[in-house]
Amino acid sequence: MKLIQRLFDSPFWALVRKEINQILRNKQLIVLLVIPPTVQLLLYGFILNPDVHNLRLGVIDYANVSASRELVSAMTSNRIFTLESVPSSEKALSRQVEEGKLDVGVVIPPDFPRQLAQKSAEIQVFIDAVNANTAGIAGNYMNQIIQQYNLQLTQGKVNPPVAPEVVFLYNPGLTSSWFFVPGVMGLVLTLIGTLVSAITVVREKDTGTLEQLLMTPAANWQILLSKIVPLAFLLMGDVLLAITLATVIFHVPFRGSFLLFLALSSMYVFVGISLGIMLATVSSSQQQVVLTSFFINLPMVQTSGAIAPIEAMPPLFQALSLLNPLRHYIAIVRGILLKGVGLDVLWMNVLALVAFAVVLLTISVSKFRSQLS
Repeated sequence: MKLIQRLFDSPFWALVRKEINQILRNKQLIVLLVIPPTVQLLLYGFILNPDVHNLRLGVIDYANVSASRELVSAMTSNRIFTLESVPSSEKALSRQVEEGKLDVGVVIPPDFPRQLAQKSAEIQVFIDAVNANTAGIAGNYMNQIIQQYNLQLTQGKVNPPVAPEVVFLYNPGLTSSWFFVPGVMGLVLTLIGTLVSAITVVREKDTGTLEQLLMTPAANWQILLSKIVPLAFLLMGDVLLAITLATVIFHVPFRGSFLLFLALSSMYVFVGISLGIMLATVSSSQQQVVLTSFFINLPMVQTSGAIAPIEAMPPLFQALSLLNPLRHYIAIVRGILLKGVGLDVLWMNVLALVAFAVVLLTISVSKFRSQLS
């Protein structure tokens, strides 16, 4: 009891109360901690999707027989391709693709039935490849549809030598939001954590209250810790908000340990706060903090695997991404939520996160103490 009483009577607790009161009076900070994470998580979760749907399809069916009509029907039987145009000539089809009115054009030759009889039919497919990613996905979809159509034609005639049975683990429905939402959680926590902690410290410099703290009987570490602790609790509130939205809105499963998730998320919160304090020590104004944070946060986001898979990056950037704490945190979140794994699997990412937290917090503390001195 005496130890608790001494803690509440200490200068450290007075500084913590001061920080909490400042945060509660700052309506803009509360809005920044609640509204942007919610909007970003919902926006990215719904919009980011590697699949493509409703691609505009144009078809010239010179054969116009039941087999060709069945092929066109197979192409439009799902939401991937939508039949938008039936041009009268290949020139008209090419012009519509050129003008951006169509995404994909298909030409079925007049001798399509005869080619089918000879088991060597060919069709022409034009794909607008200005968007290379969409074009690649559309081409893969078209190949899959034609392969499925071929299987229907040969059904009962040819037995395939290999019949694979494919099972998708951890995400059997191939729901894209299950991949993106954990990444966006780390992204939002990085952006909000660095920005809020940096602005909080810079505001002290702008108003001149940082010098006044030196007049208090508190030690330098107490001054710094009193700023970190309230922000850490607020950012853990963002973590709980994000995981609630992920499970309730996007139905992302939570298969692992909730306590482990909270512990490792709190560790990453300290990484974000440390980055923010470092930004504050090298910035002289809030505007400079915002500009510098974009310079640091954007490369972190782009090399973290939050939006694009790390495996799709060049080998050099895959190696450099190991120096990105956000990459390790996203791997941890996806492992706990989707796979239900623990420290026995995630220990390398956890060690990397601990190293980043210790190094960044040590550097930020030393820089902050040098300013106080």
